[in-house]
Amino acid sequence: MKDSVAQERLLRLSLVAVWLFTAVASIVELNGQSRQALAAAGIASPQWLVQGLIVGGAAADLAVGIALWRWPGRASYAAALALMLVMTLVATVLQPGLWLHPLGPLLKNIPIAALLWHLYRRAAP
Repeated sequence: MKDSVAQERLLRLSLVAVWLFTAVASIVELNGQSRQALAAAGIASPQWLVQGLIVGGAAADLAVGIALWRWPGRASYAAALALMLVMTLVATVLQPGLWLHPLGPLLKNIPIAALLWHLYRRAAP
């Protein structure tokens, strides 16, 4: 029993790291890769919109990361899964080629969804 609890904690904390570091990276790269990713999707102006999308996405990632860390449970797992699905759908519409990217920026969401679904099912109702 202890081992499965420790394993689930490790899975959850790895997801926390993904969301928190993604939020930080989005802000650190606000005028670099974050802006370039939107420009590649055809969203380069107005500047307030570009910055708002980046900061809004980072804020959502931060909120989910904190929720997974501080309040693990079905609500947090469902919120993380919903955010990941929405962001994946938006990215697919804007840049479908990301599915073929060698580093798998969208493909990685499949195992993340599986982890979230596993944690959701194991959490107390």
